[in-house]
Amino acid sequence: MIERRPFNSLGGADHGWLNAKHHFSFASYHDPKRMGWGALRVWNDDTIAPGTGFPPHSHGDMEIITYVREGAITHRDNLGNVGRTEAGDVQVMSAGSGITHSEYNLESGTTRIFQIWIIPTETGKPPSWGAKPFPRGERSGRFVALASGFADDGDALPLRTDARVLGATLKAGESTTYVLADGRQAYLVPSTGAVEINGVKLDARDGAAIRNESALRVTALEDAELVLVDAAA
Repeated sequence: MIERRPFNSLGGADHGWLNAKHHFSFASYHDPKRMGWGALRVWNDDTIAPGTGFPPHSHGDMEIITYVREGAITHRDNLGNVGRTEAGDVQVMSAGSGITHSEYNLESGTTRIFQIWIIPTETGKPPSWGAKPFPRGERSGRFVALASGFADDGDALPLRTDARVLGATLKAGESTTYVLADGRQAYLVPSTGAVEINGVKLDARDGAAIRNESALRVTALEDAELVLVDAAA
């Protein structure tokens, strides 16, 4: 089963400095049919104006993955971590027992991110943060794990959850297949470009909620950049 969730059906709010679209219920947007997808709880599509951002605020017991689509985001937290994550790269914050952080667009242009929250399998652990570049060319034509709770995804940023976040880039007409293990479900969003996934067409920034599919055959209808979450049901 693949349920297409068109971008124009998403909830959200325009705060001026932040234009946020929500694939799942978040903040003032509430849809009882879209409360999450297995362990995946939040997928926000955020557009952040130059010189603005999220001021210091706190989280606990959540795995928070930021995929930068355009521009860059600068992170600071109360652990002393400071980092700038650029387009195509990823940062992971394991909130654990509690962390206070800020995320600012200090660039001269707009920053666009996917902000993904996944429920951890362990709670109360010490908080942590990390970031890593993932050159788009290294995931050309295939899915590559960007963040993962599985030890055999050695190059991925670590997660404290039974899930992985993957990225792929496909040229128009190119296809790739991702095998989904029994009892798993997935959520896929093209950051750019239109694709077909097992025959279901997705435009850029549409969501696909996937379950009971053993293999995902993704074909690019135009040059595309994809983000996929494979999570416990």
